[in-house]
Amino acid sequence: MDRTAIQDMVYQTCLLLDDKNFNAFLDLCDDEFRYSIATHSPEIRKDMIWLDHDKKGMKNLFTQLPRHNSDHSPITRHATVYKVDVSGDGNEASVVSALQVYKTDLDGGSTALFAVGKYLDTVRIEGGKPRLVKRVVKLDTRMLGIGYHIPF
Repeated sequence: MDRTAIQDMVYQTCLLLDDKNFNAFLDLCDDEFRYSIATHSPEIRKDMIWLDHDKKGMKNLFTQLPRHNSDHSPITRHATVYKVDVSGDGNEASVVSALQVYKTDLDGGSTALFAVGKYLDTVRIEGGKPRLVKRVVKLDTRMLGIGYHIPF
């Protein structure tokens, strides 16, 4: 398994989502793809799941985005791959990446850190190409405001 190809795929997902090229993002995903956003609340001492979709659900979400009353400020994802653990058979890998998300206001153009967390990815190698099987976005940030619907 080519670790560089896996890292490149993680970085490519960020670029495609930044560009709102959702179909190309989904093309990098396996048919069994699952995406979730989670965080831990110390106040209630439990994990919270803010979003949980399979590939079909993500496609539907992306299709519905123009119909949402949402914040259209662009966001930029910055991921740094920390760790790639390849399974014994070499067909799958667990990937941990740091994630910082920056948001640039449409009014005035100022940019600020919007969210911090990690990508916890499961990647499968098929035909020599990495395919994203599962992405858990584990956020440290819990205050995102209202009206932002694009997944990280």
